[in-house]
Amino acid sequence: MKVAIIHYWLVAMRGGERVLERLCTLYPQADIFTHVYQPEAMSALIRSRKVTTSFIQKLPGATRRYQSYLPLMPLALEQFDLRDYDLVIASEAGPAKGVITRPDALSLCYCHSPMRYIWDQYPVYRAQAGALTRLAMPLLSHRLRMWDTTSASRVDRFASNSAFIRSRVRKYYGRDAEVIHPPVPVDDFAIAEPGDHYLWLSQLVPYKRPDLVVDAFNANGLPLLIVGDGPCAADMRKRAKGNIRFETRLNYAGLREAYSRARALIFTAEEDFGIVPVEAMASGRPVIAYGRGGALETVVEGSTGLFFGEQTPASLNEAIRRFEDWLPAFEPEVARAHARKFAPERFDEQFLAFVEQGIDRRFG
Repeated sequence: MKVAIIHYWLVAMRGGERVLERLCTLYPQADIFTHVYQPEAMSALIRSRKVTTSFIQKLPGATRRYQSYLPLMPLALEQFDLRDYDLVIASEAGPAKGVITRPDALSLCYCHSPMRYIWDQYPVYRAQAGALTRLAMPLLSHRLRMWDTTSASRVDRFASNSAFIRSRVRKYYGRDAEVIHPPVPVDDFAIAEPGDHYLWLSQLVPYKRPDLVVDAFNANGLPLLIVGDGPCAADMRKRAKGNIRFETRLNYAGLREAYSRARALIFTAEEDFGIVPVEAMASGRPVIAYGRGGALETVVEGSTGLFFGEQTPASLNEAIRRFEDWLPAFEPEVARAHARKFAPERFDEQFLAFVEQGIDRRFG
């Protein structure tokens, strides 16, 4: 069986790219197709594969301004020649699933999220856009939504990375999806003696809500380490008081130490799944998370962490006060054991079964 993997873009190693790595491990001979590719930003495993890019790669500044070319991506996907491939797996968070396959090929989609910037997060992204983009977005997004919904019919079976995303697949595409949680390398992390500071780790972009954690810790005065970079970074640094420290990026050893040394991880976003809380729990540390989205599937209230109910500094600080009372009852080994439910081996088992079921249903 000849396999093609379609990934939206390859410009940084984030959660979606870690899933792609695992798919490359499961299908060593698979070829990768993507809109834009920045090899120096990718892992050695991805660089070792044959990667075919769309015509968007040749457009000015494509690897930096790829999202500006979003309206062209449906056309670009449909130009890929996939006639030789028997199994086509779309890794979808940006446009990926809309490729055209042979009638007898099996087309599967692992959905990290329907494109949030044209669906549920559309008002947020439009509010943050520049004046010209705000003017163009209504018409362009309308057309993209129609294409996105229509192209879902080209997929034989969907999988989603969480029950939260399954509900969005059902809402926007009218399709059911099998939940297969992403692989998390839990054995890379270890328990150590924690420090007294809290940790927030993510991209500094609006929907991750770095403003919420900065405002909360400005008010409570507790020590906080923020690790990440992004368009909100400069504003957050100006806004933060002296108890808040920033690191733009850490190497992998530094990341593991940051998790294991934290008093707790603060998780403020409504995420599709959220690998960061699982990595914290694999390090034997508790999580204080916003009680919506994928965190509800990874954090166990009163066992591996606590939730706060509103995305406000007051709600977060009330959860931190409860956390300080609860912390003596927290057991690091329990958190680590729970994190093992998201180990790569579990993903492998479920994904291969998902493909086999697709083959059985498609070809009987």
